[in-house]
Amino acid sequence: MSEELPDISHLSDKAKHDFGLVQRAVHQRDQKAFAELMDRYKDSVYFMLLKMVNNSDDADDLTIEAFGKAFNRLSQYTPNFAFSTWLFKIASNNCIDFLRKKKKNVLSLDNRYNNDDGDSLMIELQSENLNPEQEAIKEQKLIIMREVVTRLKPRYRMLIEMRYFQELSYDEIAEKLDLPLGTVKAQLFRARDFLYNLLKNTKDGI
Repeated sequence: MSEELPDISHLSDKAKHDFGLVQRAVHQRDQKAFAELMDRYKDSVYFMLLKMVNNSDDADDLTIEAFGKAFNRLSQYTPNFAFSTWLFKIASNNCIDFLRKKKKNVLSLDNRYNNDDGDSLMIELQSENLNPEQEAIKEQKLIIMREVVTRLKPRYRMLIEMRYFQELSYDEIAEKLDLPLGTVKAQLFRARDFLYNLLKNTKDGI
């Protein structure tokens, strides 16, 4: 007996098309469907994130992360609301987490961003002045992070070190390694994915 398809009559034509792409991506592992979903929303996600972080490299990173997280959870999407609403929520929540962890006041504390779905997002940032206990915890986490990075394959380890420890831009990394910019971004996405899985399974956590 075939699975009954959900009712999507409440969705716009655009959202119905997205739902069809999601179905193909989930059930047929259709790479073209993944690519089309990313192509349809990468610019709008990027510009939303750029407004939130005010840094093009960080916005690039966060856009790739948002799509990575969305595609990893694609089977969890239900058409109670449009795919774009679901994607923008993942992207904005991930960005808020990033800003809190970064502890840098790149936005005013009362900054709000209204996305296409009418959600008003308020960014709450902690002070960058850490007390001694927080500083010690931060240093301990950095030690754990560096130890975990050594477990990555050499090319991924080098990319992570250049991007996050040396704080080089994508363009600088591409120039130093004599690689196309797109290749650097794609390999960094894979490197972050490997690193995330290692950190998730590390005994001490982070």
